[in-house]
Amino acid sequence: MNISLIIIFIFLALALYLGIQARKGKDMDMEQFSIGGRGFGTFFVFLLIAGEIYTTFTFLGGSGWAYSKGAAAYYVPAYIFLAYVLSYWLLPKIWRYSKEHSIISQPDYFASKYGSRTMGIIVAILGSLALIPYIVIQIKGLGIIVSETSYGVISPVSASIIGAIVVTTYVMISGIHGSAWTAIVKDFMILVVVIFLGIYIPVHYFGGIQPMFETVQAVKPEMFTLSDQGLSQSWFISTVLLQAVGFYLLPQTFMVVLSSNGEKTLRKNAIALPLYTLLLLFVFFIGFAAIVQIPGLRGADGDLSLLRLSVQTFDPWIIGLIGAAGLLTALVPASVMLMAASVGLTNSFYKALVPEATEKQQLIVSRLIIIGLSLVALIVTITGGDALAILNIMSYSLITQLAPALFFSLPKNNIINKYGAIAGIISGVLIVLYATISGVKIATFLPNVPHVINDISTGIIALLINLIVTFIVSIFTKNIAIHGKQMKGVKINPFL
Repeated sequence: MNISLIIIFIFLALALYLGIQARKGKDMDMEQFSIGGRGFGTFFVFLLIAGEIYTTFTFLGGSGWAYSKGAAAYYVPAYIFLAYVLSYWLLPKIWRYSKEHSIISQPDYFASKYGSRTMGIIVAILGSLALIPYIVIQIKGLGIIVSETSYGVISPVSASIIGAIVVTTYVMISGIHGSAWTAIVKDFMILVVVIFLGIYIPVHYFGGIQPMFETVQAVKPEMFTLSDQGLSQSWFISTVLLQAVGFYLLPQTFMVVLSSNGEKTLRKNAIALPLYTLLLLFVFFIGFAAIVQIPGLRGADGDLSLLRLSVQTFDPWIIGLIGAAGLLTALVPASVMLMAASVGLTNSFYKALVPEATEKQQLIVSRLIIIGLSLVALIVTITGGDALAILNIMSYSLITQLAPALFFSLPKNNIINKYGAIAGIISGVLIVLYATISGVKIATFLPNVPHVINDISTGIIALLINLIVTFIVSIFTKNIAIHGKQMKGVKINPFL
C-alpha cells in the first residue's frame, strides 16, 4: 500500500467518524434527520450550499471543460453567481413559509402551496429523476479519483463501492448532521488543494498565470472565445439563465435552505458565497495548463486532466491529499442528495399511503429508500450505459420546469392554479424528454433558422412553452379552482 492510498483511507475514515459522531445528542425525528431541526447557522448553511458547487463533477469536469471546451467553461461560475443574486430575495420567502407550515422537503412545499397531493408526487418524482444521475456522477467520480491518485492500486469499481457504503452508513445514522460535519473537512481540503494547484502549476510550468494564458493563446487561440455555433453566445446566455433559475430548485439545495435557522442566515450566504465560488477559476487554470503539458486527451478523458497533470507534477504524498480532497467532494454532495430524494419520496408517497404513520416509521422508510437509491446508483455506476449521459443532460432542464410554479407561488395572490401549474410542468418535462432522447433542435423543424436561435438551450424553450401552457390552463380552469376553494372542507378529488 503506497503513501497516497494511506492518506486517502485516513480521510475516508475521518469522514465516516465525523458523519457518525454528528448523531450524538440529537433526538432524531424527521425534522432533525432531514433539515437539522432548522438549526443550522450561517457557517453550516455556507458549507452545505458550497458543497453543491464543489462536487466531483466540478473537481474533474471544471478542469476538463477548460481543457476541452475553453471559454465555454465560464458558464459555470456565471450561473452560480446569478443564482446567488436571485437567492437574496427568493430564499427568505421560501424559508418563512416552510417554517410557518412545518415543511421539511421540496415536494411538501409545492403540495402545500397549491393544496395538491398530486403536485407533491410530481415534484418528488421529478426531483428523484434529476438527482439519480448526480448521485451516480459523485460515486463514479469518486472511483476515478481514488483509482488515479492511488496509482491504480484500487480499481474505480472497488473505490465506488467503498465510498457508497461509507456515505450510506453515515447518512442513515446522522441524516443531514453527518453531511454538515463532513463538509467542514471537505471545504478546508478543497480550499487548500484548489488554491495550491491553481497557483503552483501555472508558476511551475510557465512562470505565472499570465505567461500560461499567453502560451495557450499561442498554441490554441480558439480556447478563449465562444464558438460561432454549438457552444455559442446564445447557448452560453440561455444555459446560464436556465441553470441560475434551476440551482435552488435542485432538491438537495432546497433542503439545505430549509435547514437554516433564519432568513438573515440565508441573506448572509447570498452575499458571501460568490467570493467562495471564485475558487473555480483556480480549477480552470489547471485545465488550461494541461492543454500544453498533457495534450491529446480526447472526449471524456479530458476530465482526467487535473489528475493526470498532478500525478506528473507531484510526489505521492501530495497526490494523496489531492485524492482525499476529491474523495470528499463526492461524499458530501452525495449524502445531501440521498437525503433530499429519500425524504421527498417518503413524504409524498409513504405518507399518502399511510397517513397515520409515526415519526419512527417514516424514519425507517427514509433509511430504506436511502439504501435503495444507493444500490441503484451503484449498479448504474458499475454497468454504465448511455442512459446516464441522457439523464445528466436532462437533469437541469427537467428540474427547472418547476420554476413557474415556484415563482408564482411567492406572492400572496397566486395568479395561476394547481391545474395550470401541473399542466405546465408536465408539458415542459415532456418536451425536455423528447428533445433530449431524440436529439432534435429547432433546426430539425426549421432548417433555415440562424445558429443564434438554434443554439438556445432546449430547457429554456421548454420553460417558455411551460409558461404558456400554465397560463392558458389556469385561465380555462379558473372557475373550477374558485369553486374548489368555496367548498370548504369538501374533498372533490383527494388526488388533486
